[in-house]
Amino acid sequence: MTTGDTVTVGEADGTLRLDRWFRRHYPALNHGRLEKLLRTGQIRVDGKKAKSGDRVSPGMAIRVPAIDDAPAGERLATQAKPQDEALLRDLVIHQDDLAIVINKPPGLAVQGGSFTTRHVDGMLDGLRFGNAERPRLVHRLDKDTSGVLLIARTAAAAAFFTRAFRDKTTRKIYWAIVAGRPKLLQGKIDLALMKRSGAGGGERVRAHDDGKDAITYYTVVDSVSDTASWLALLPLTGRTHQLRAHCAAIGTPIIGDGKYGGAAAHLLKGASFGGAAHRLHLHARSLDIPHPAGGTLRTAAPLPPHMKRMWDFLGFAADAPAPFAELELPA
Repeated sequence: MTTGDTVTVGEADGTLRLDRWFRRHYPALNHGRLEKLLRTGQIRVDGKKAKSGDRVSPGMAIRVPAIDDAPAGERLATQAKPQDEALLRDLVIHQDDLAIVINKPPGLAVQGGSFTTRHVDGMLDGLRFGNAERPRLVHRLDKDTSGVLLIARTAAAAAFFTRAFRDKTTRKIYWAIVAGRPKLLQGKIDLALMKRSGAGGGERVRAHDDGKDAITYYTVVDSVSDTASWLALLPLTGRTHQLRAHCAAIGTPIIGDGKYGGAAAHLLKGASFGGAAHRLHLHARSLDIPHPAGGTLRTAAPLPPHMKRMWDFLGFAADAPAPFAELELPA
């Protein structure tokens, strides 16, 4: 690409954040370099300086400087392999004209990054199912978290679902196995979180009064004395690593989460289950969200194999009644 090339946002992109547009089309450009290019004005949107969180929409012109000598508008990501697209289709647990829900497996990233070339966003062409529009992500899960991931099939549906998440008209329940047992069998964790760089450049969060508000409701569904507990978690906010940091903050880190729980998160290391005890035991179990066509979209995702083995080992019944059914949340 020559310096000063201008790329027009296409209809297939819909409306999205500028940094997400770059991640989609220029995954070789890491976040730090993107921020520098924005800060120095080398990237402009409709002729003006921009920030990574600014939203762009079809027809807007983005001035893109030379990035790895790629032609203007070229997607640098490796094209999804047919077997990857087939895998994604096999993960579908709900499909209608406006929405697709997959049960994301642990270890599969939702979006690309500097060292991530295989991710859900790069495989979405496999979920067109005859549609002219490319499906769109409307929320994220951490790479090591499994479960319900909602994908919009049109730009209008994506905008609708994005508003639903922003306006907190959704109810998303996670299941986790944690080390120990909370002092209270039901509770609310209200602990502000702030991002910071972790060892090796990995992203972490920590409790801090100047951080962003983060609220999680939890209930103990079952437990094995004080050794391990099955928690149902209902986040009211969607901060990075919120559930992992909140569980660790009340003294019950999620099993397998060495980043936030340290050695305490590996209390079952003697029971390897083929390494399953060392993997993160956090699963997006269900999602209730308004549907663009009316009514409510309700989906639930089965546990991944490593978590099912742990449920069986601890004697937990994965068909227990849904928690929070009667919980009235504040507006």
